[in-house]
Amino acid sequence: MELSMDFSVDIINLVKHLKSSHESVISKLEIALKEASETGYWLELLYRTKYIDEPSFKSFSSKCSSLRVMLISSCKTAKQNLDK
Repeated sequence: MELSMDFSVDIINLVKHLKSSHESVISKLEIALKEASETGYWLELLYRTKYIDEPSFKSFSSKCSSLRVMLISSCKTAKQNLDK
């Protein structure tokens, strides 16, 4: 829950301080989502090649998945708000 709150605060601060347009915010969120997806790929690769152990993989993978879920939700919300 704390990760979700911190992420939400960061997004709000980003919007306030950068005074970005909605399109720019959506673009940044989509880039972050792509990066999170790539991170998930690399985590699995590291695990399958035994560079990280299973507990580490599960922990990192779970956090990465949580971030992807939040980013997907944020993208959807930002796109819906674009139409308003």
